[in-house]
Amino acid sequence: MIRKIAFLGTPEISKSTLSYIVNSGYEIPIVITGEDKKRGRGSSMTPSPVKELAGELGIKVSHDPTILLDTEFDLAVVVAYGKLISDALLKQGLFVNLHFSLLPRWRGAAPMERAILAGDEETGICVMKLVKELDAGPLYQVRRMPLNGEITLSELSDQLSRLANEALGDELAKGDGAFVTAAEQVGEPTYAHKLSVDDLRIDWEVSCEEVLRKIRLGRAWTTLHGSRFKIFSAVVSQGNSLGLSPGEISGTMVGTASGVVELKSLQPPNKRVMTAKDWMNGMKRAQGLRFI
Repeated sequence: MIRKIAFLGTPEISKSTLSYIVNSGYEIPIVITGEDKKRGRGSSMTPSPVKELAGELGIKVSHDPTILLDTEFDLAVVVAYGKLISDALLKQGLFVNLHFSLLPRWRGAAPMERAILAGDEETGICVMKLVKELDAGPLYQVRRMPLNGEITLSELSDQLSRLANEALGDELAKGDGAFVTAAEQVGEPTYAHKLSVDDLRIDWEVSCEEVLRKIRLGRAWTTLHGSRFKIFSAVVSQGNSLGLSPGEISGTMVGTASGVVELKSLQPPNKRVMTAKDWMNGMKRAQGLRFI
C-alpha cells in the first residue's frame, strides 16, 4: 500500500499535483525542486513555485535528488522537475511522471507548446513509469481532450493539470494493484524541444492561424522600428479587404501571408500591457507602420 510519496517538481504547473497529493492524505517525506534563480530585475534569488508551496505546507525541501537514496518512500511522483533522474535513483524505487501529451507524441520539455504550435486537434496526459530513455516508459493511465484553435497555453496548462491529478488519483485508488499494469507506448515518437526566444518571435510571412498559435503561448514578440513588442492576444479578422501585406499595420489590424489578425492586447517596450486600441490612439504617426 502506498503511503509515503516523494515529490519532484519545479514550475507553477507542478503545484496543483503537490497540493492534490497532500489533500488526498498521503505523507510527503521530501520535495525535490530546482535551484533558486534570479527572476526579474534585481539580484535577489527567488525560490521555485514548488519550493514556495512546500514551505507553506511545512514539507522538507531539497535541491539535491540524491537525498532520496536516504529517504523512505513508496512512490516518487515527478511533474515538470526539469532534470533527468539518474539510474541509481530509478533503482531506489518506483518513479512515475505526469506528462502533458499523448505519448509517444511530444516527448520532452515543451509538449503543450509544441501541440499548440503544430495545430494538434487532440492532446492529453499520461501517467508514465520513468525509465532511462527520455519519456519512453510504459503508461499506467492516459487521458485525452480535444484541442481547439482558441485555447491559450495557460488555459491548457490548467485543464491538463486537472486531468493529470484525476488520473493519478484513479491509479492510487487501486490500492495494492496501483502501478502494476502498464501499456507500452505505440507509434513513432516526436520530440518537444524547449522553445527559445527566437522560437517565440512572430513570423508575419505565415498564415494568420499560425501567427495566432504563437500568440496563444503568451510570450510572442515582434519588432517595430527595432524595438521589441510583446503581443498577448489577437483574433482573426474577417477577410483582407484592407489588402495588408505581411506585418503591415492598419489600426489594430496586421497583415499575414494569408489573412489579417486583429490585435487585442500588447506591451510596447518599457510600458505596461495595454489594449491595442489604446496603443494605436497614443501613436503620433500611425501610417506606414510594419512589424518585422
